[in-house]
Amino acid sequence: MRAEDPSFLRLWHGFLTGRILVALALLLLQGLGQALSHNTQPLELSVSLAYLAATVLLRWLGHATAPAPWAGPQWLPSLGVDLLAVSALQLLHTGGLNFTPLFGLPILMAAVLGSLTLALGTTAAVTLLLLAWAWWLGAQSGGDATSHYLQSALTGTGYFILAFLVHHLATRLVREQQLAQHSQRAALVQSQVSALVMQNLSDGVLVVDAEHTVRVANPAGLQLLGSTGSVALPFTLAQTEVWQPLLELVRHTFHQSAPQAADATLLSPGQSPVGLHIRTCLTAPHNALGEPSGERLCVMFLHDLREMQARLRTEKLAAMGRMSAAVAHEIRNPLAAIVQANALLSDDLHDPMHQRLSGMVQKNADRLMRITEEILDIARVQHQIGHSTPSAVVLDEAVAHIWRDWHEHDPRQRMAEVAFSTAQTHVEFDPEHLRRVLFNLLDNALRYRSGAPQSLQLLTRVNLAGQASVQVWSDGAPMDQSVERHLFEPFFSSESRSSGLGLYICRELCERHGGAISYQRLTRQTPRGDIDGNAFTIHFRKPSSLQESASLFDTLVI
Repeated sequence: MRAEDPSFLRLWHGFLTGRILVALALLLLQGLGQALSHNTQPLELSVSLAYLAATVLLRWLGHATAPAPWAGPQWLPSLGVDLLAVSALQLLHTGGLNFTPLFGLPILMAAVLGSLTLALGTTAAVTLLLLAWAWWLGAQSGGDATSHYLQSALTGTGYFILAFLVHHLATRLVREQQLAQHSQRAALVQSQVSALVMQNLSDGVLVVDAEHTVRVANPAGLQLLGSTGSVALPFTLAQTEVWQPLLELVRHTFHQSAPQAADATLLSPGQSPVGLHIRTCLTAPHNALGEPSGERLCVMFLHDLREMQARLRTEKLAAMGRMSAAVAHEIRNPLAAIVQANALLSDDLHDPMHQRLSGMVQKNADRLMRITEEILDIARVQHQIGHSTPSAVVLDEAVAHIWRDWHEHDPRQRMAEVAFSTAQTHVEFDPEHLRRVLFNLLDNALRYRSGAPQSLQLLTRVNLAGQASVQVWSDGAPMDQSVERHLFEPFFSSESRSSGLGLYICRELCERHGGAISYQRLTRQTPRGDIDGNAFTIHFRKPSSLQESASLFDTLVI
């Protein structure tokens, strides 16, 4: 145990206080005994008084620090003073009173607070003092002192045994205390980790007791229950009919004493139905030692069926995407032949019905060609070489040129508020790839904006750290959380006619150039006031050189 340890200090203060009480008892007994016997012995009173003063002084000076536990001169003000005071009292006293049992105090103090060497050394000093006292008695009486020597030896042996056992007991208690403190810290860390996991877990978690009272619930669980924050923990599942399916499943879990699983639909008034897949399990009835663990609790895991279905759909589409690149390559050549043949055929068609049918073939062939190119873009992005020298562009000039090209396709519809504020800032990005990313973001913003003035904004800026960015903002409706969570995944789309590859390719292009793309729900100032909208931001890395070199994607593998 270390001297600065709080538990060591408490023991040290306890022994110091005990020494003061022993000194007071000695002084009172000495004064009372001498008053009753009318036999004044000023030396004994002086020794008792001096011992009391020494204990009080040490208690006052040693309140903040304790001596190191190993043997050394730091123990002389405590152990040394005790041995000296008891020896002096035993030597000066002329009656039948024996002060030698008081030697137990410094021995206990050394055994509990000090090392084994200190404990045995103190006991050896006490034994030598007892033997010296036996010799003194023999010299004074002039008779046989064998009995005194045997008594001193027996007392010293008992003190040795006592010091050894007390020291080992104290050492074991210290180890148990350290183990308990370690376990307490581990439990605290585990509880903090569990709380963080529950707080950030997308699935709902409820901890319910046998009385159907929810003891613990994470934010996702409360949200799935339809709580708006007005429900405070703990609460019972029986308080509303909406939670009746959960209540029945909890009852069944406790009745069967086994995990359960079921699908349920919560119908909250004024809200859309929430489909849930619910799993329950019970806490263990016994601990690691086989003892009853006390109250059993039911842990419920709530999974949003919409999320599960969306995740399953994404996994299926991603699996299909792994083989779609090869298929798309094979489709592109026949598709090009179909487009060319349809174009030649349309020149000889004069019937309006036939021309309309030819137009439908051309329109759908173009759509298939776009999807094929998007799928092949994934192969191009994923198989490009990563060691080509990047090109640096002036951000404002590049974005302005891209904006003009996009705007000229339909000037009346493609209106936006444009603000460039990065001056001559250079960024590392291939100009054609930046054009591809911004065209995709602007098309998406145009599709979902309201059409009001300044409902679409294109901004460039540089933050305090010197990182440049481009942001496309529109006042579209907020996205559903299930859509937002999979926004940049391949083959994921909220629309049936979309391939779900546009934002995924944007993310891949940004990451290949050392940048990033993110989505946020932000508020912007417009003539209608502060309006919430969807913002996609491209974050660029600072250029390592200002060379105008080949693109990162000059070499493509298809």
